[in-house]
Amino acid sequence: MGGKKTTETRRHSATSAPAADRLRDALAEMIRQQASETSPTALTATTLCQLADVSRNALYRYHPDVLLALQRAQLRHGGQQAPAKREVVQVRAENEALREQVTKLAALVDHYYAAWKESCTLLARRERELSDVRRNIKPRVVPIKK
Repeated sequence: MGGKKTTETRRHSATSAPAADRLRDALAEMIRQQASETSPTALTATTLCQLADVSRNALYRYHPDVLLALQRAQLRHGGQQAPAKREVVQVRAENEALREQVTKLAALVDHYYAAWKESCTLLARRERELSDVRRNIKPRVVPIKK
């Protein structure tokens, strides 16, 4: 009966602080443990929520900043990631780089298209001017002397 009371007391004192503070404290503790390798706890949302005594739904719904910090910590301590997750992270990074390249290529295509249109307009104007000059010239016969 005494053991249950200490659990209730711990739970009550844990819930007296705001959930965001408990989550940040638990995340800091998990990162410390990962850095010192004192505990094999993985950097997961489940472990974080268990330490902070917060439901996972609350983490995802009300604390996206803590979730983002957890994801960044997972990336920093990437050695604990499964090979498939590392591959997903790598593919996402490659996709982001490709998106940037596509954006630059689209801008380049727009630039060259505008230059082509301008060249076509200039060429059409020069052709009109040349045809006007040809029309205004009166042909005359030039004798060739020997």
